[in-house]
Amino acid sequence: MTSEHILAIDQGTTSTRAMIFSLTGECPIVAQQELPQIYPADGWVEHDPEEIWRAVVTVCRQALAEAKAKGLRVAGIGITNQRETTVVWNRSTSQPIYNAIVWQDRRTAVICDTLRDAGTEESITAATGLLIDPYFSASKLCWILDQIPGARAQAEAGELAFGTIDSFLLWRLTGGQVHATDVTNACRTMLFNIHSQQWDPQMLEIFRVPPAVLPEVRDCSDDFGTTSPDLFDPALPIRGIAGDQQAAAIGQGCIEAGMIKSTYGTGCFVLLNTGSTPCRSNHRLLTTIAYRVQGQTGYALEGSIFVAGAAIQWIRDGIRLIGSSAEVERLAQGLDSNRGVYMVPAFTGLGAPHWDPHARGAIFGLTRDTGIAEIARAALESVGYQTYDLMDAIQRDYSTDSWTLRVDGGMAANNWFLQFLADLLAIPVERPRVTETTALGAAWLAAIQLGLLPSLAVAGEYWQREARFIPQCAEQKRQEMLAGWQQAVARVLTRTDK
Repeated sequence: MTSEHILAIDQGTTSTRAMIFSLTGECPIVAQQELPQIYPADGWVEHDPEEIWRAVVTVCRQALAEAKAKGLRVAGIGITNQRETTVVWNRSTSQPIYNAIVWQDRRTAVICDTLRDAGTEESITAATGLLIDPYFSASKLCWILDQIPGARAQAEAGELAFGTIDSFLLWRLTGGQVHATDVTNACRTMLFNIHSQQWDPQMLEIFRVPPAVLPEVRDCSDDFGTTSPDLFDPALPIRGIAGDQQAAAIGQGCIEAGMIKSTYGTGCFVLLNTGSTPCRSNHRLLTTIAYRVQGQTGYALEGSIFVAGAAIQWIRDGIRLIGSSAEVERLAQGLDSNRGVYMVPAFTGLGAPHWDPHARGAIFGLTRDTGIAEIARAALESVGYQTYDLMDAIQRDYSTDSWTLRVDGGMAANNWFLQFLADLLAIPVERPRVTETTALGAAWLAAIQLGLLPSLAVAGEYWQREARFIPQCAEQKRQEMLAGWQQAVARVLTRTDK
């Protein structure tokens, strides 16, 4: 069985990848395509679903061809995806009726404000574990059905299908035979009851969503159908699906209560496994489903940062201060301090624990001698400060004997950043040997359903640490840095109801 391999489709916010994994986590094959974003208006972020689909087919064919050339047998497919991003398509033609509205999109802030003012947040949070915010799928779906001519009538007639990216890809991969999702994606729509684990009738009423558009909700390891014969040779069974952050937690081996991971990609997402019982946050974190495998559900507390690696991308591509992301580590190391410069990267509002969709980004502390290095370091540090805000909230909500943060994603390769993170959080930070944990988690989920791995516990035993960063910063200096950050954040917040 150890010779078997799994194809993981990792459809992210800025790229689409196909990766071939062994059961122990080795990844001999990677195919990738960048995914451009579309910005039609201030705070609006979209993707072309057809571009996503073409990229998925291309990278999968590349990876499978390379696997065949190397004599590797691929047993099946696991899918992981950017969560909350919303697609609506015609069931007869399989064509989207509008671009995919990305999780970062803020166009529905007014809808969310109206619902909050109407006093619905408590009932929504009690059922879904979520706070009212444009981040989640429900208001995006509502917007599409209201704004696209004829869409609501078509939806009510059962002619349209809604899904997050996993559902759209599954529909296309199976030739329109399967309209389904898994619990980790369903629970991020703001339409799914995390306690009954069913679509919630009250939520559908609040957001005016016809039940006919909804996908079937299945376990993360389940039978999701088989790819159409015209796509890949041979056709492959699809046996695992999980949203990217839950998949990363699985790939990090965070399968026991008290284990915690942080993924640094376009955004940053801290997820704490709370075991078999949902934990209600008192500090504006999200209660979510971590996984449902073999009928067993694990829950989590999660904090979401909308801009992490995207801040580095902005100073590279937006204002062109650097030529490559790798330059940031060198520039940060070259300074003895941040020199009082703080960036609050609220380009699409602020996520947890502030939840302010109207906040916008700013840089504070600029002087005549501020240069590229200071701004680059401020961008890098902003990700650490935002992580601190999340960890502070998590530690107030959940008690454990000791804290160790497992990290992954592109920024986890930056040693300076991880040491800064350990200093700021005052806890150890660990980087795994395999940092592609999101795709690995999806592969492991598929392997369990295929009978190649017996359980999540066995999969988690393959996790290995590559590096460990221990706090070294003096407490006074740490507090001074945090005070500067808190002053900067306070100056961009627009909400006063926290």
